[in-house]
Amino acid sequence: MHISPRFHTPFFRLMRYSLLVAPWIAAPVAADAPSFDCARASGEVEELICADEGLASLDRRLAQVYARALDSWPAEELQELKATQRGWIKGRNDCWKAEDVRECAEFSYRTRIIELQIGSGRFEAPTPVGYLCEDREGTPFFAAFYNETDPPSVVLTRGDDQVIAFIARSGSGARYTAANVEFWEHHGEATVDWFGEKLTCTVR
Repeated sequence: MHISPRFHTPFFRLMRYSLLVAPWIAAPVAADAPSFDCARASGEVEELICADEGLASLDRRLAQVYARALDSWPAEELQELKATQRGWIKGRNDCWKAEDVRECAEFSYRTRIIELQIGSGRFEAPTPVGYLCEDREGTPFFAAFYNETDPPSVVLTRGDDQVIAFIARSGSGARYTAANVEFWEHHGEATVDWFGEKLTCTVR
């Protein structure tokens, strides 16, 4: 099961379009409760969110970010945005299949929040850094670094696939990780683990 999102869209489409967003209840909620009604929680993951203050906080945060995104989204694309709500819910709730259910749910929330922030123009889109990688296909590889997100993140694009990875501890250089993906850059060179494929890349 891939927890990392792999977006089959060109890089700049991520800035606006590739979002799967959950529905949120507008009614006020308790400070330590998620945005949805825990009395109607269904399944292991939703019950976990209701019992876990950290996940409940992320759920409330995502609800706020989504509400702001609705205000900035193009009117002609709102139906598409709303139509994909169930996709994100299903993906989050499928975390019951993961070895670490909580970690999977937390990653799902953090990734979705950043997607929404990027897609709604919350952060200025950085110029992506292009890399030449030693692979047989010569597939283009780009990294767009978002230092203002929490945590700092990078959108990695290889061909038509995209992954959001989060900064991780590193002895030197910049290291970002997602499920089944690792990007480690140091002095213009990068080592990449892309779903099991090892790549050595240099800045174009």
